[in-house]
Amino acid sequence: MLYWLTELSDGGDFFNLFRYITFRAGGAFMTALIFGFLFGKPLINVLRRKQGKGQPIRDDGPEGHFVKAGTPTMGGLLIVGALLTSTVMWARLDNPFVWLVLFVTMSFAAIGFADDFAKVSKQNTAGVPGKVRLLLGFLISGIAGYWATMYHPETLQNQLALPVFKDTLLYLGYFFIPFAMIVIVGSANAVNLTDGLDGLAIMPVMIAAGALGVIAYAVGRVDFTSYLDVHYVPGTGEILIFVAGLIGGGLGFLWYNAPPAAVFMGDTGSLALGGALGAIAVATKHEIVWAVIGGLFVVEALSVIIQVLYFKRTGKRVFLMAPIHHHYEKKGWAEPQIVIRFWIIALILAMIGLATLKVR
Repeated sequence: MLYWLTELSDGGDFFNLFRYITFRAGGAFMTALIFGFLFGKPLINVLRRKQGKGQPIRDDGPEGHFVKAGTPTMGGLLIVGALLTSTVMWARLDNPFVWLVLFVTMSFAAIGFADDFAKVSKQNTAGVPGKVRLLLGFLISGIAGYWATMYHPETLQNQLALPVFKDTLLYLGYFFIPFAMIVIVGSANAVNLTDGLDGLAIMPVMIAAGALGVIAYAVGRVDFTSYLDVHYVPGTGEILIFVAGLIGGGLGFLWYNAPPAAVFMGDTGSLALGGALGAIAVATKHEIVWAVIGGLFVVEALSVIIQVLYFKRTGKRVFLMAPIHHHYEKKGWAEPQIVIRFWIIALILAMIGLATLKVR
């Protein structure tokens, strides 16, 4: 919205700053952060008043989680509100990739909100049936995948770009959209599974978003792509502004989600943020690199898949409890110990993912 101020510029004044993505990204970050600090406490009070008993706690979960009973959920509304406000204020609204990522974010937030509402109102952990959530998620992701192909350069349409082997493109044809659907839905649900401890999901999400933001900015500049020898995708640089809003909103949320959490993100936040990260990966043609950057989320999801399949086949468990962060709780690790170590792993994986920009 504020980009229109560049029309008042003569090329050498203050208004000229609004031409620069980095300046507007800084503005988006501060806007989202202030939004989080201003509305965090009032939102928590409203959620606590409306929800009464708060998010229901799993009966078969770790014993230490029962002390969290009564903590309100749907805190993801704070993050989504902050990043939506900051993105609309600071991004170029004629950029299709900005709207693509916002569409996925808000759509998955709506699914998550419905799921959280069902859990709170019925006071059980069932929520919206999984098949319904998946069906809606794939529908949204299919639209997003088609949307992305429409605005990718013709040479990159329906192609899968490989890290390291940068001259290689795999033509997926009509299979690209189903592939994009798997990336986005898988990302949304992997982040959702990771959100099980105070502060566990939000920091890795911000770290991963920061890495993807750097990639989006790089692949959106022809000079950077020439130097790094990666594929140029015009327009993706504006995604950095969305990412800055996400990080600012995430920090504002973490202020209240830090142990002991005053509010939980809920599916409203985890599905929205996971879907957003998957959509950024598809838009920037870095789907495989996203699997590295978001490796922590991949492991969390795989731990559940392995546990379920192995138990159905043998009647035994691979992990003491899945997702894997609960396994370490059962082994006696303290919650802050698990959270901080997982943060460290997320940061290491993000650095490895960024390294692929130059390695070939």
